[in-house]
Amino acid sequence: MQLLPALSLTPFPLSARSIRFKPRRSKSAPRRPVTRASGGDEFTAKSGYLFELSATEADSLAEYRISKIAAIYSRKPLLVARRLVQTGIAFGKWFGLRYIDTLLDRSESMFQVRAAELRKILVELGPAYIKIAQAISSRADLIPPSYLDELSLLQDRINPFSSEVAFSMIEQELGLSLVELFSEISPEPVAAASLGQVYQARLRKTGQVVAVKVQRPGVQAAISLDILILRFMAGLLRRAGQLNTDLQAVVDEWASSLFREMDYNNEASNGIRFRNLYGSIPDVVVPLMYMEYTTRKVLVMEWIEGEKLSEVKDLYLIEVGVYCSFNQLLECGFYHADPHPGNLLRTYDGKLAYLDFGMTGEFKQELRDGFIEACLHLVNRDFDALAKDFVTLGLLPPTADRDAVTKALTGVFQNAVAKGVRNISFGDLLGNLGTTMYKFKFRIPSYFSLVIRSLAVLEGIAISFNPEYKVLGSTYPWIARKVLTDSSPQLKSSLETLLYKDGVFRIDRLESLLTESLRAKPEKAILKQTEGTDSRTVVKEILSFTLTKKGEFVRKIIVQEFAKGLDALGLATLETAAARVPFSGFFYSPLMTEEDIINLKTFQRLMLLLLGAKRKEEFNTGSRQADPGKNQILYMEQLPLVLNQVESIQDILPILSVILELPPESQQQLLQLPANLVRQLLSRAAARTVRRVFL
Repeated sequence: MQLLPALSLTPFPLSARSIRFKPRRSKSAPRRPVTRASGGDEFTAKSGYLFELSATEADSLAEYRISKIAAIYSRKPLLVARRLVQTGIAFGKWFGLRYIDTLLDRSESMFQVRAAELRKILVELGPAYIKIAQAISSRADLIPPSYLDELSLLQDRINPFSSEVAFSMIEQELGLSLVELFSEISPEPVAAASLGQVYQARLRKTGQVVAVKVQRPGVQAAISLDILILRFMAGLLRRAGQLNTDLQAVVDEWASSLFREMDYNNEASNGIRFRNLYGSIPDVVVPLMYMEYTTRKVLVMEWIEGEKLSEVKDLYLIEVGVYCSFNQLLECGFYHADPHPGNLLRTYDGKLAYLDFGMTGEFKQELRDGFIEACLHLVNRDFDALAKDFVTLGLLPPTADRDAVTKALTGVFQNAVAKGVRNISFGDLLGNLGTTMYKFKFRIPSYFSLVIRSLAVLEGIAISFNPEYKVLGSTYPWIARKVLTDSSPQLKSSLETLLYKDGVFRIDRLESLLTESLRAKPEKAILKQTEGTDSRTVVKEILSFTLTKKGEFVRKIIVQEFAKGLDALGLATLETAAARVPFSGFFYSPLMTEEDIINLKTFQRLMLLLLGAKRKEEFNTGSRQADPGKNQILYMEQLPLVLNQVESIQDILPILSVILELPPESQQQLLQLPANLVRQLLSRAAARTVRRVFL
């Protein structure tokens, strides 16, 4: 639900509002059970019988345990049957009307009418169905506009229940009267959603303006029955479709998260943790939680003014959201699992506010590494490794035919990634993967649905006003930087495998990773920056990164390849000079090998990278094979290209000027590089001498 409404409210003049405060209730006074909510909301009117549980039964539903839910409703077969009939009739009638529209060739003209009817059905059926609809209501690329408009109303425009019932619940839960708790409170809720509704108030003790969130009466009983039915249907669907995915486990994961969301103590704790982890990110706002005023059914937190992010079309804040999501999913592993538009606000001072922390998830370290590797292999079209990643992530069983999966993934993703990482649509990837997942009996791990949903929703918000936006393209720079800097042995091994194939260094992949990682900047100026930077900026970024402790692994690789290149350059220079001597072919053997030619090309690419510039005369980096009979011509053509990369002092000025601006620690690392380089050159020369003399 939307905890704090995206409304244009005037500065809190609650003294102008009237409210009837009730006499103080003693803390020791027994709580009377709220059995039925009075008021005109559709859910209560249509499904009010679901509130008819005893206090003991209701208390036993504090946590999600399917055995307890089944035990309660096994004693109420008529109630279950009535709910099944109600649900079946509601959806059956709607699908019947859609079918009639098709027969009468009026589907298009009745589209908007049926969309409004569907929204009404979902509201009447209650929170479980509303939550399911909210999960897809942000996908402008998947949902027809008429349905999208109607389903979007489910995020924060559901009719509230009675304020009298809400105020009574506040007093019961907190053990104090309203007049003791608040100096002012709005007489009607300022926002209402599936699980509860929100009032604006001012704490009497501190004068702080707060949001008071009150749970809808009977909501756990209603959701419990619907989950029991959905879980039963999931079991039937899996058996009928012979699916490999345990659909009941997916329902259980979603239900567990939903039950945690209904415990406001848990939500407040999540909010505090979220604020501690991500509240310091530039332009991210996380409200304060007031634990002393919070119970399982009442939550008091800081009031935040703003507008829904989906309505203000602020692409910069989308990028902030992408950066924050990266930190949630791939750095800390604690993430907001319900980032629908109603839970993301743009504050009036231009910051991104996260709201409603009832539904969060944990992403284990090994799964985070596996997800990063999967993204890395997807972008680099390494589909064989991607098939292995799917096993690591639990999407494929270890016994799956990987060759067949690799072939299928190549067919599915080849075109999607051919346009480059910045043009990969997250939604398209999921859509294209559907048929392959069914064919190879992919499993959907319980954790995976929440992770994918959190990313898909963010992309859905962005493409609603920028159809060309790609969340993976915005996330990949952070993935590239993490792969280059992370100390995880798994990611280091993955990076080494990515950069070397059959012992040959793939400089293009390092260039791609470094280039993408340079885009990974949370600051506003960088995020708004257009494509292209001057050479000095590029050089500074590369040096600043590689000379830090986090860049140590990449620095070692670059020094190693630089040493190979200098060694090859020396051999090429010697052989080219010898070739100019008359009749030299009669008394010397070629020094250069195929490996040396590759190293020479790599050296040129490294020079270009470190100079932050590109020449028109780049080497042909294709699969050109060395021919010993043509070595002399080849070196005479290529050697000037290498030497001319630093043809004037202007070429090295960016490096020289940037070095003076580096931190002392980075300058110290830079001073150590020549010695490391010399050691590696001597080692290579010694090894080559041994090979030539003794082998």
